[in-house]
Amino acid sequence: MSIKLLSLSIVAICLLLLLASTSAGQVFDVKSYGGQPNADITQALTKAWKAACAVAGSKVVISAGTYKLGVVTLLGPCKGAIEFNLQGTLQAPSNVASFNGKDFWVSFQRIDSLTVSGGGVFDGKGQMAWPKNNCAEKYSCKTLPINIRFDFVTNSIVRDIKSKDSKFFHINVMGCKNLQIQHVTITAPGDSPNTDGIHIGRSSKITITNANIGTGDDCISIGDGTQDVTANQVTCGPGHGISVGSLGRYQNEQPVSGIRVIGGTLSSTKNGVRIKTWPSSHPGSASDMHFENIIMNNVANPILIDQGYCPNNQCSNKSPSKVKISNVSFKNIRGTSSTKEAVKLICSSSVPCQQVVVADIDLVYKGAGGSATSTCVNVKPTILGKQNPPACTSKQ
Repeated sequence: MSIKLLSLSIVAICLLLLLASTSAGQVFDVKSYGGQPNADITQALTKAWKAACAVAGSKVVISAGTYKLGVVTLLGPCKGAIEFNLQGTLQAPSNVASFNGKDFWVSFQRIDSLTVSGGGVFDGKGQMAWPKNNCAEKYSCKTLPINIRFDFVTNSIVRDIKSKDSKFFHINVMGCKNLQIQHVTITAPGDSPNTDGIHIGRSSKITITNANIGTGDDCISIGDGTQDVTANQVTCGPGHGISVGSLGRYQNEQPVSGIRVIGGTLSSTKNGVRIKTWPSSHPGSASDMHFENIIMNNVANPILIDQGYCPNNQCSNKSPSKVKISNVSFKNIRGTSSTKEAVKLICSSSVPCQQVVVADIDLVYKGAGGSATSTCVNVKPTILGKQNPPACTSKQ
């Protein structure tokens, strides 16, 4: 080999090594910043994040072990793509007073190209906080801390993590765009209040794939201003089901559209797939919502539109909901219902539902009082394929 060729080969090898090191990214282990298992790593994580955020293609690592963590905000924008790799278990403070009025525990804010991964656990230690939740009694209640917030996060992936025993919602997605949530596990007791699995608000292009969620409230809840959400193969239960809403409670709510729940299984939940709006509501709209190929195992209210949603009689029922619901389909939903009324489409008399399709429904009720029934109010759905129970046999 000539000297010239040898020189070129050395240059090529050096470039390859440089590219390899760049693609691997720089690792910022919290242990390098003083973080140790069985100790509080709030300061160590804050320092590691700040250093990693200043470097493109970086990774913050929390290795195996159990760590205590206080309230922390992981803020962008960062220099480039960044990964939060949790392999161990993070434990939140048990005492709500430790949060100093903050409504979250871990917050990711204003970050582009974020990856949250590692198979680790966010343990919210919610057992002491749940008895302090008075939202069932008070219309305007003080919310408790959310386990993980994603605020204004774009082009990002959350995968292979676990959230358990949050004091309030487990994962809250707000103002995000193009966020994928994959293979997450979310757990809390079935009687833990307001522990929604994933709540999405004012966000777009959100996908949830192969999530396993069992909590004391909605497995997935979709708030106002949300567009283009797909939930694929979600396993839900215990909990209150998969919900669009509640909508119409507040002024200036933004429209909801482009919601797809495809595949998945719900087991022993208090509702199945539902759309819920408040009576005496502010105007709003929800459209282009589709629920398909879903299995129900002993689920109460498997298919539900509820435009008189009023938990614990907290609202005035004097006037009908002003949230307009249109272009909705329930297709190929099958299994068993724990309530005799398996299909319940209760729409507003002020703005009746339009373009509703009910197709290929097979829901069996084995309890007392005969076979399953279906109720339709202020809606004339298009009926296609098999209908068990027969569609719209009951009218209120």
